Amino acid sequence: MAAVIPARALSGAAFATLLLIALMMGANHVAARIAFNHGADVATAVVFRSTVTALVIVAILATQRVRVRFTARHKRFLPAIGLLIGVQSLCLYSAVARLPVALALLAFNTYPIWTALWSALVYRQHPEKAMLVAMPVILAGLALALDVLGAASGLGAAGQWSRIGAGVGFALAAAATFGLALVLTQHEAGDVDGRVRTATTMAIAGAVALATVGVQGGFHLPQAPAGWGGLAALTFLYGTAFTIMFTVLPRLGVVGNSAIMNVEPVFALVLGWLLLGQSIAPIQVVGALVVVGAVMVLGMRKR
Repeated sequence: MAAVIPARALSGAAFATLLLIALMMGANHVAARIAFNHGADVATAVVFRSTVTALVIVAILATQRVRVRFTARHKRFLPAIGLLIGVQSLCLYSAVARLPVALALLAFNTYPIWTALWSALVYRQHPEKAMLVAMPVILAGLALALDVLGAASGLGAAGQWSRIGAGVGFALAAAATFGLALVLTQHEAGDVDGRVRTATTMAIAGAVALATVGVQGGFHLPQAPAGWGGLAALTFLYGTAFTIMFTVLPRLGVVGNSAIMNVEPVFALVLGWLLLGQSIAPIQVVGALVVVGAVMVLGMRKR
């Protein structure tokens, strides 16, 4: 999700609501890991999550009687954006399945860097000074959080990367595709109603995941009650977070999303420890806070 600062100071209710959304998004990924640990696969989870979320947003559109109109440009780019979000969803859940949830989300939180790179490559926009300053800070924090040299784990660099390499690769691929989706959205579909854009994006992402399910030979459903609980929870949490985003936040005067929601990895870190027994070394926690802090500062900067 893009980090956009509200047009005015946040009220207490708005601040609490944004934190609630971040909590639900972090909990969604923890629930996904529970589902994966009990037989569900990534594509199945994305189909359930995206389809239900799309249906919820369509219901909101119908209830609010929103007129849906697409220009020729929208018709060209919305499918591409949906495809990118579909790939991003598959990659991020693949990272969550392989890494401690908080670390997967931290690696994904490099997406502001990818956004700046794609803006420069596709639209020839030079990165802002704040981004250039934040890039090395984010990367340094991520290096600490991931324990890239294997010092905290005692495995050494080679042993650590053999353990986390695939998961980090998926998380960075998710960040790269999400960054490109954000850039295309800003330049080619920014004038589309956010509810309409989300509904189309989730529908296409669900179709991408469904095609992946077909290639894999069918759905891989949970094999235990805990897995079904995880699958139901991730679907409920994700759909509810988006519903709140489009129904409650506008009434609270919050325009778009806030950088506050980038505390999602912190919530995931706590929930992963409580529910999954996942823990990381103190120096990795420091790195995590550096990444989250740098991304929040970027989102809260004056534009």
